[in-house]
Amino acid sequence: MKFAYLGPRGSFCSVVAEAAFKSEELYSYATILDVIEAYNEGECDFALVPIENSTEGTVNMSIDKIFHDSNAKVVAEFVLPISQNLLAVSKEQKIEHIYSHPQALAQTRVYLRKFYPQAQVEITESTSAAAEFVKNNPNLPAAAVANSFAAKMYDLEFIAENIQDLAGNSTRFWLLGKEKQSFDLNQTKDKVTLALTLPDNLPGALHKAISVFAWRDIDMTKIESRPLRTRLGQYFFIIDLENNATNSLKIPYALEELAGLGVNVRLLGNYSVYSLGEV
Repeated sequence: MKFAYLGPRGSFCSVVAEAAFKSEELYSYATILDVIEAYNEGECDFALVPIENSTEGTVNMSIDKIFHDSNAKVVAEFVLPISQNLLAVSKEQKIEHIYSHPQALAQTRVYLRKFYPQAQVEITESTSAAAEFVKNNPNLPAAAVANSFAAKMYDLEFIAENIQDLAGNSTRFWLLGKEKQSFDLNQTKDKVTLALTLPDNLPGALHKAISVFAWRDIDMTKIESRPLRTRLGQYFFIIDLENNATNSLKIPYALEELAGLGVNVRLLGNYSVYSLGEV
């Protein structure tokens, strides 16, 4: 089977891919949009993309692309504890430019402002791409924010370790495909993710939609809105539900009630969540 992921090798996404898929065929793509398009076009059987960071929130590009432009299902979720590091060719390297992915830079904003206030922040497609750039430009006064895997891969030295602003920094990744998948990893729970589009003519539509789950004691762990791309003020809602033994019996009835209210419901995925070790 072929797995597409956000590369290049050494990115956090590649760490998850190599841990979960092991001997399968792995193909890296430069952007999230490219990864999902690869799945849409049949170039791969599965696509792995980041979906949320505990510090910076949802990766909107992933959510929007999946909802608007793909029929892929979420077939598994991986949670990766993340440690960010400042890497350079040598510890004596002068640092005037700092390269990384926007999410990584946002996760280390306080540290970078405190210790490198004069450094120019430069955006790259991934943390691994930042590490590769620094490695290939040893005479440039630059450093990269990336993981320890990238440091080893590109033979870079640690200027500082664990520079993320908040402890417990983790990122969720969604595996997109057709059917639920199982992996030889630490499974923590099961979830259902829905996308709801509310009718215009239903007063208190969002409250009524949420109540469908509340009065049944179905655990709703997340709700988030995104623009519907129709007109200003219209949104779709992403909802995560705990899918334990009790809830799994109740959720079908909740979906029937939502349909009765005129709420458009799209099942994005019914899947297991796996926890990986820190990198």
